[in-house]
Amino acid sequence: MGVTSEQRFGEFVVVRRHEDREHVAELVLDRPKAMNAVSTAMAVSIAEACAALGADRGVRATVLTSSHERAFCVGADLKERNSFTDAELVRQRPTARAAYTGVLELPMPVVAAVHGFALGGGFELALACDVIVADRTAVVGLPEVSVGVIPGGGGTQLLPRRIGAARAAELVFTARRVEAAEARELGLVDELVEAGRDREEALALGARIAANSPVGLRAAKRALRLGQGLDLRAGLEVEDAAWRSVAFSGDRAEGVAAFNEKRTPDWPGE
Repeated sequence: MGVTSEQRFGEFVVVRRHEDREHVAELVLDRPKAMNAVSTAMAVSIAEACAALGADRGVRATVLTSSHERAFCVGADLKERNSFTDAELVRQRPTARAAYTGVLELPMPVVAAVHGFALGGGFELALACDVIVADRTAVVGLPEVSVGVIPGGGGTQLLPRRIGAARAAELVFTARRVEAAEARELGLVDELVEAGRDREEALALGARIAANSPVGLRAAKRALRLGQGLDLRAGLEVEDAAWRSVAFSGDRAEGVAAFNEKRTPDWPGE
């Protein structure tokens, strides 16, 4: 898989584009010496990379991957946190939140490619994505209460939305780690693939997503996200607003024309 471009954000985050994955961006967690533990510097870089991706109309799908062979991300950098005073921890909190929010608020579909450990904030980064592809080495969990805190990167809100309140409560309260097969059974991950195949399968899924209308993809994601937690009537209003935002777009006109002419659409992206 040829890399056509690579942009580094700080020391620990890379955005790659591939010649055979047009319109797919790969957001790489690249702090292998610390198993991608999220330090303050890394959090800043994740937020900056997400801001750049969100502004790039050429990106139709993003895939979140790891450069570490045995871990997706082990969560917050507890060695760094151990050195903080209370005041420093308070000051660092908005920076940490911005990293998780950055992934969560990416406007295009986002796929996580998980292998090995995805724990605490690492699993929360995956939960902030729309689809999680995991290989059979994956071990996921939110163990924060075992070190005296709570999931603070969206876990207490995203996990129950994914698997239900009671199952989420059990996992958060016990702080237990869940291996790949059970994680798939519980819905903690969406696709389970053979060991070592998570990145390639996630990129392939990203490419299938990216073949579709960029205007439609962003509007569909907006409707899915904004409609969560609403009653049906309110949710349908969210859907109608999203439909109206695409109904008179160039992508809609091109999609209908391409369908009738039995050809592949050439999306204008507007």
